[in-house]
Amino acid sequence: MILSPLMRHHSTSMPIISPYSFSTRIPLRVATWLLDSQRLGQTAFAKRMAGHLLKQPAREGVVSAQSRLGRLLCKDCDNRRDRRIGESLLRQAARAGDSQAQLELGRLLSLSCRYESRKARYWLTLAANNSGSHEARQLLKEL
Repeated sequence: MILSPLMRHHSTSMPIISPYSFSTRIPLRVATWLLDSQRLGQTAFAKRMAGHLLKQPAREGVVSAQSRLGRLLCKDCDNRRDRRIGESLLRQAARAGDSQAQLELGRLLSLSCRYESRKARYWLTLAANNSGSHEARQLLKEL
């Protein structure tokens, strides 16, 4: 089997296989770039575009896309339905081990009107232990 230089691994019998397809990597990278851009990332247009780009990778189970889209929906959407979808995406990403999703989910649960302190404590503890998040430790002290 002939492999391109990009697909070679130490052993020529095992090509490197990406966990997600090329068609999900590009939108994910563009969305991440848009949201992380200092100037562009604050505009409603960039957030809306990033949301559209993250939707398909999130549906396909890409954890980083679920985390970013969940945070975007929870922070920047005004309607209840979008926030509920965002919370669900954050929960999926948090279960998969994404520390940013764990922190955001813990923060949301600790500040929600239904105040679910036990669940908030669980996710904040995971975020503090997995990534050493100072913010998660601070929120845990406040609970």
